[in-house]
Amino acid sequence: MSKWWPLALLMSMTFAAQAADTAAAPTTVTILGVDHAAQLVAPRDPPALLEAFLARVKPDAICIERAPDAYARGDYYEFTYEVQDVVVPYARRSGIELCPIDWEPPVEEQRLGFGMALDAPPELRLLKGFPSFLSFGAQTLQRDFFHADDPANLQKVTQWAATPAANAKNDLARRLYLYRTYMQARRILAAARAHPGGRVAVVVGEFHKHDIEAILKDEPGLRLVQPSSYGRPSAADIAAHDRPEYRTAIASFNLLGLQSQSGQVDYAYVGRALDALDAQGATAQTRLLRTRLDLLQARIRREDAIARYRAIAAEAGDARFAWNGVKDAARVDSYFDPFGNLDVRRRALLEAARETWALGDAAAAQALFDACADGLSPRQRNQLRGYWERDVAIAAAQRP
Repeated sequence: MSKWWPLALLMSMTFAAQAADTAAAPTTVTILGVDHAAQLVAPRDPPALLEAFLARVKPDAICIERAPDAYARGDYYEFTYEVQDVVVPYARRSGIELCPIDWEPPVEEQRLGFGMALDAPPELRLLKGFPSFLSFGAQTLQRDFFHADDPANLQKVTQWAATPAANAKNDLARRLYLYRTYMQARRILAAARAHPGGRVAVVVGEFHKHDIEAILKDEPGLRLVQPSSYGRPSAADIAAHDRPEYRTAIASFNLLGLQSQSGQVDYAYVGRALDALDAQGATAQTRLLRTRLDLLQARIRREDAIARYRAIAAEAGDARFAWNGVKDAARVDSYFDPFGNLDVRRRALLEAARETWALGDAAAAQALFDACADGLSPRQRNQLRGYWERDVAIAAAQRP
């Protein structure tokens, strides 16, 4: 007799019990595939729409893309804006259970396989490649909220997942993806089992969506429903779920981060967000963002922008941005912006320095930069200087 028979018997009994428990009470599971942080640039996929959609689904639990141990520490991926800045706060305000469903290899195995810890950025992030700052191309600006419901839109990743690398030593990312997605599916199943007859919403990177559905499709007691079957929330519903921090995130990412240098900014989308912030009363934050928007759209001259920035810095006090995307407060940057952890006063000084340098007054620009750096930690000052010098070198190389 095989030594494995007790385990096989136990598994058989467990699966039979699960089937019996769920036969009369199917749990509805809807898996929303997202493009991480694309809500910041896509007018048809804004943060408030995600919140309004979850309110429409009325889930008993929401599964999010983070491993349970990291979630328990309040630790999220830098790139999952939609998780830590939309889904988690909404669920907590609404009393909805949160279920972390991701898996990732231990840090020592990340270093062994990739030569680095994937969650630990270098002191100065790269402009291109991994790990660099976030920016999006033109196609993402056209993204629709239900984009991932159509498998044809994700055909490239489906083909990649099914095709081993030509050289096996380069196949680690694909192999981990397959295992990771499988474990996500199993954790979603556990969340569904904990809510028989209820509703479970899953917010996960779109590359995982259809593989998860393929893994879960034959599970007894589960009913998979496409997000689009709930319909798109109305404009009034979306507006009702809009929040100042969502508007700040949209304006800040597009106007202050590298997205502003990409040439791919939907200024109407950004303008609406900023108008809504202004409607609640002008602040140092909104005046800075408005100045940057006016300058990028050539509504004001550099000299005008410098005067505004100096005035903002003089009046801002200790004001901070309503959203900055910063994960590590010991750094000066975020995944979204090389200078994301600066308060409003320092950011105004930095922007004034940038424009002053562009006008050819290096001495005055340096004085403004020094005022910006004053009071930061040594590490933050070093990062600030590194990013500033890189920006200056790039701008100098682009001069005619």
